[in-house]
Amino acid sequence: MVKQLTQSGHRVIALDNLSTGFEKAARFADELVIADLADVDAVRDIFTKYTFDGVMHFAAASLVAESLSNPGKYYRNNLSYTLNLLDVMIENNVNHFVFSSTAAVFGEPQYIPIDEIHPKNPINPYGASKLMVERVLQDYASTHKLHSVSLRYFNACGADPEGELGEMHDPETHLIPLILQAGSGRRENIDIYGSDYPTSDGTCIRDYIHVSDLCDAHWLAISKLFSSELQGANFLNLGNGDGFSVKQVIEKAKEVVSADGRQIQIQEKSRRDGDPAILVADSTRAKELLGWEPKFCDLEDMISHAWSWEKSLNQK
Repeated sequence: MVKQLTQSGHRVIALDNLSTGFEKAARFADELVIADLADVDAVRDIFTKYTFDGVMHFAAASLVAESLSNPGKYYRNNLSYTLNLLDVMIENNVNHFVFSSTAAVFGEPQYIPIDEIHPKNPINPYGASKLMVERVLQDYASTHKLHSVSLRYFNACGADPEGELGEMHDPETHLIPLILQAGSGRRENIDIYGSDYPTSDGTCIRDYIHVSDLCDAHWLAISKLFSSELQGANFLNLGNGDGFSVKQVIEKAKEVVSADGRQIQIQEKSRRDGDPAILVADSTRAKELLGWEPKFCDLEDMISHAWSWEKSLNQK
């Protein structure tokens, strides 16, 4: 996102505590401030030093399993520290805000595809903490005239098409990079958790969205806020509207890595708790309100960009 904004001529100040991030990933920013949203005084200092038109908030703890074992971390980091940021924004009359939310606010799907009015019943502290922020944004819109767009990601994937940025999570939990690590030799195999779901091939189906398409949605959202075309608190789903099963993703990844003479070993295991059979987004509202259209809907493009990034990591 920082890369896209700076290439579009905007001045970007990045704030990161580098607890899970990397300094080199913020190299496109005009300045990187290493600080933590838990430190309100540090946040105030940043808003005193710079004048901001808007804020995009990507910082969160996002591991579902960890949220179940350490819920306090998730409510502090995702809710309390976001409140710190919002309150400093209000103090400084900055009233345009784009928030990274998640499909986890919905919980078990009651129907597919999932639209914005689908019931919100998160089944883990991660999803609950994000939903709480969404509710805060509704109240701040009424009380403080804070205008916001919450973008509910489904399964983010891919990498910078130019090969300069990609996923570097530790531990890695996303399916596509895990599959490609098995292809590059960084792990022995990829595990399939459950092959007895009520789907065409028995494995879970997910809606994958390329990171570049996510960035486009953020750019359109902040632009609509700046122009006052969007006001109040807005909530939009981001996905392709097409689902791919775990086995479909693996088979396509096999095709991509085979061009480099690589193979992917598979190991089937039993289901994990809390994995719905199908999660697919209805992103009609995002397309209507933002004029957003995903560019990288083809699974091969998503995997090919991620594979180029995975190979570059092995060369470093």
